[in-house]
Amino acid sequence: MLFAGVPDPHMRLIIRWLITSISLLVAAWLVPGIHVDHDGWAVFAGMALVLGLVNAVLRPILKLLSCPLIILTLGVFVLVINGLTLWLASSIATRWFGVGFHVDGFWSAFFGALIVSIVSVSLHALMPDAKRED
Repeated sequence: MLFAGVPDPHMRLIIRWLITSISLLVAAWLVPGIHVDHDGWAVFAGMALVLGLVNAVLRPILKLLSCPLIILTLGVFVLVINGLTLWLASSIATRWFGVGFHVDGFWSAFFGALIVSIVSVSLHALMPDAKRED
């Protein structure tokens, strides 16, 4: 495994932050409506931090409030929530912190969040679970 020697929770948090940064880089590269002002890791690292905070604070509330829609659509509405949180995180990062990560509209946010999810899940699959390590 790639991260087999990483039992420290702080190091695991940093690795997860880097994985989110890489996922955002891939989304900005693939989705035409997502663009950055500068070519640098600081933009993606800052956006990953803001996205992590938005996901930690607002996403559970949004999922709770939209629980009937999530059940009705058999979970597909979670993709809409992911897109909205990416769009909101981009707006917060740009306006409050001056991070140059721009998402042009909902559909760019939707497809960007889909790519971020796919890349993140793929890269997190390389990280072993600390509870499963023997």
